[in-house]
Amino acid sequence: MPREKKKELIERIQTYFYEERDEEIGELAAENVLHFIMSDIGPTLYNAGISDAIGMTEQKWMSIEQDLEALKKPDPEVNR
Repeated sequence: MPREKKKELIERIQTYFYEERDEEIGELAAENVLHFIMSDIGPTLYNAGISDAIGMTEQKWMSIEQDLEALKKPDPEVNR
């Protein structure tokens, strides 16, 4: 993760703790929270995103298959 993005996330965690819990936490504590989220919670969220992407891809593929079927021309050999 780029250094600037990590810094931004740490600041957001600090802001969250201050606004939601009326608690000030230092940069190290916020970095530990970020590490916990990324290592323990992140994979679950990532996998959910992948599952959503698979579902969307399957829907798109079905739509493409239907569109391609609609483009088929009648085969005169089949009607004989």
